[in-house]
Amino acid sequence: MSEAIVSTEWLAARLDDDRVRILDGSWYLPSEGRDPRAEFEAGHIPGARFFAIDDIADRTSNLPHMLPSASAFADAVGELGISNDDRVIVYDGAGLFSAARVWWTFRAFGHDDVAVLDGGWPRWTQQGRPVETGSVSPAPRTFRADIRPSLITTLDQVRAHNGQIADARGAGRFEGTVPEPRPGLRSGHIPGSRNLPFGAVIEDGRLRPAAAIRAAFEAAGLDPDREVVTTCGSGITASVLALALFTAGNERASVYDGSWSEWGARNDTPVETGPAARSDD
Repeated sequence: MSEAIVSTEWLAARLDDDRVRILDGSWYLPSEGRDPRAEFEAGHIPGARFFAIDDIADRTSNLPHMLPSASAFADAVGELGISNDDRVIVYDGAGLFSAARVWWTFRAFGHDDVAVLDGGWPRWTQQGRPVETGSVSPAPRTFRADIRPSLITTLDQVRAHNGQIADARGAGRFEGTVPEPRPGLRSGHIPGSRNLPFGAVIEDGRLRPAAAIRAAFEAAGLDPDREVVTTCGSGITASVLALALFTAGNERASVYDGSWSEWGARNDTPVETGPAARSDD
């Protein structure tokens, strides 16, 4: 397995390792009506802490869970009992969804010793592995965060970008045939982007093999060996595509943090609808 993915067997053998820190990074769309923190307290992997994606974010922005400042991230992660010497393992309640966002966030702040649990919480519980309940109050540690701009794409950079953009939303949202789940957003996609729904790189809640990931990118008209900017609704599933590319050997994926929540809300950003134009059209 890629170093960005660890198996449930690997983690089960290291539950008592003081240098392994486990995070539940579950997050769900508001329309799902789920409370990830309450679900964490009802059951989580022993020793895990809850990483609140909406809280460990830029609280001054009106966009959802934008990256916080490096100092704010360092403070929040330190309060979770994590230091720069720790190996961080992230999982979520869907199998593979929001854990990728936490993985990317740690890397964006300079911490490469981070991985996603293969199959997440569903696979862990299906295998009958140990579970804890209740809240967690870890002893704080010191964490240093250094922003890595190469992994983060801004609105202005997307405006000027003439390379590959992969949109992880479903085809209906990309083509503008179904409304956005967030109010006030136009429908459609960034001109020149290609549609690669994040589900194309996942099977049964687990990341597909590298060869299948590469084939999915190629089928969408994207070169998996070149630099790719990934985008989605709010930067969650864009991170799934970044994780997929990483495991397939391409570490140069950059996530457009504002994603469609930013681009689709403005009146000065161009929007296309319909299927993506192919280079051979």
